Amino acid sequence: MSRMSRKSRISRRRIAFLALPAAALLALIPSTANAYPNPGRVTGSVITHDPSMIRTPSGQYLLYATGGGIANKTSTDRIAFSAGADAFSSRPSWWSRYSSVPEAWAPDISYHGGKYLLYYSVSKFGSNTSAIGLATSSTGRPGSWTDQGIVYSSSSSSDYNAIDPNLFVDSDGKWWLSFGSWWTGIKMIQINPSTGKQLSSNTTRYSLASRPTGTKAVEAPFIVKRNGYYYLFASYDTCCAGTSSTYKVKVGRATRVTGPYYDRNGVSMMNNGGTPVLESHGSVIGPGGQSIMNDVDGDLIVYHYYDGNDNGTPKLGINLLNWSSGWPVAY
Repeated sequence: MSRMSRKSRISRRRIAFLALPAAALLALIPSTANAYPNPGRVTGSVITHDPSMIRTPSGQYLLYATGGGIANKTSTDRIAFSAGADAFSSRPSWWSRYSSVPEAWAPDISYHGGKYLLYYSVSKFGSNTSAIGLATSSTGRPGSWTDQGIVYSSSSSSDYNAIDPNLFVDSDGKWWLSFGSWWTGIKMIQINPSTGKQLSSNTTRYSLASRPTGTKAVEAPFIVKRNGYYYLFASYDTCCAGTSSTYKVKVGRATRVTGPYYDRNGVSMMNNGGTPVLESHGSVIGPGGQSIMNDVDGDLIVYHYYDGNDNGTPKLGINLLNWSSGWPVAY
């Protein structure tokens, strides 16, 4: 059987989806907290943590993830992934001030102003002596990145943790960087589009999400704007423990990018709120470290999970999101 072009396959899938009657469409959407979809089919190099993905003008998918000098994978069809070289062939010297390894975590790739931007974090597990860095590139390819140094940092005396960055560019042209892990939760600063670093005329550090009682475990923010609302996705509970991981993805929404964000039940994300998007189910354990990507067939949630059928190996998960209810639902 001949292979269809990627564009043809996506178009047919999208047309088939849109042609479904309402009852069939609703059947695709989980109706209970336990009825989450399995990840879409991916093959090849799928072991990953904290993936961030972008589609280039040529149609190739570039994915960067935690590890080494920022791990890279590519795909032409969003199914078969191949491992590439690290973003940095030689790691910036300042990394050693924050990690003895040193390696980079939780990258965030985007394309703005004619160049690719890669925000990332350097730290060590359990510490908030951390820093967020920025690299830029004209192609987004491994080996092409020029490091721009530290964007924001935290120390052992800080009440926040400067890791897990996500850049959001609003429709009014303002740039915002959200970040955070444990401690007092998710933070945000305004970014100067000319430098990619904090805007000197606004040095406010906003608070977006927190868990003031019980565990402090909220991290990995990602913000998108849909239908007049800002949506804040975050990972809750414990990552990186294989089949014992309790990671999950939750979301809240706001009418302003700086919040306040509330979940579907009206609970503030500053007070343990968050509507579930993905949780453990079956052999899919601890989904999280998510990013959101708009593709030709809709919004994707790209994440890692631990495979209960493969000794808890961390793997790449990709699902589409449905927004028809006003809230993102994975399918």
